[in-house]
Order: sequence, then structure tokens, then C-alpha cells
Amino acid sequence: MRSTWDEYFMEIADVVKTRSTCLRRQVGAVIVKDNRIITTGYNGAPAGLWHCSERGQCERERLHIPSGQRHELCRALHAEQNAVIQAAKLGISTEGATIYITLQPCVICAKMLINAGIKRIVYRGTYPDALSASMLEEAGLELVRMDEIEEK
Repeated sequence: MRSTWDEYFMEIADVVKTRSTCLRRQVGAVIVKDNRIITTGYNGAPAGLWHCSERGQCERERLHIPSGQRHELCRALHAEQNAVIQAAKLGISTEGATIYITLQPCVICAKMLINAGIKRIVYRGTYPDALSASMLEEAGLELVRMDEIEEK
């Protein structure tokens, strides 16, 4: 059976996340316009810096920081951040695009996606960040939880 576009791009996001260097959670993102991939991203340290997988420890784990809190203490960029930054580096507009993410975005990424002009977010996996969901809804972004699509 042929995959839907949402299933297809989410499967690609699942492959992208295998490049993640995060010890806590692997996340992949794919930004798409007109059913064409424009960029991808996964969570990991900024280019040229040691990844947690190379350092052998997660700073947030070491400090006993719960999921969804104190994002600024993480060495990694989130998958969505890397995908949007890649588009900016390449001079590709994300206005009106859809992003496929293997995890619901945090509030930091939500604000960035709003300002990047992303109009639709397809995600799988919930994240404990009610402010993120509230801001995305207020901004009028279409949020689609992938497991809801798969159940239909």
C-alpha cells in the first residue's frame, strides 16, 4: 500500500533522527514545501563542538534536569532549530512550509517555527510543554499529531 505524504515524510524524519548525537532523546525533523524536502535536521551540538555522545555524558542528566525544563543548559540544538538554520544558511524560504518532527516541539522551537513562517506541524510523540501548544494554537499553525492520522 502506498504511503500518504504525511507518512512518507515522517518516515524520512525517523531516518534523519538516527544521525542524532543526543544521549537522552533522538529527534529528527524534515521541512517540506510543495511535497519537496527543503531541509532536514536532527538534535546535536553545534558544528565543530563536542557532541554529548563523544563526551560520554549528557549535561542535563548530570544536573538531574527533568525533561521539558531548562533548555538553555543543553549543549545540543534541537532538530527543528537545525532544520530552520540549514534553510537560512542555504537561502531557502520556509514561509508556508510544513515541518515533520518525531517529537512535539518545545516552546523555544515553537516560537522559532512561528517566526520562520511554518504553517503546519506534523509530529509524533508528545512533549511536556503546554506553553508550546498554546502558542502554536494562538499563532494559527495547523498541528497534526501523527498517531492520530495512523489510527484513522
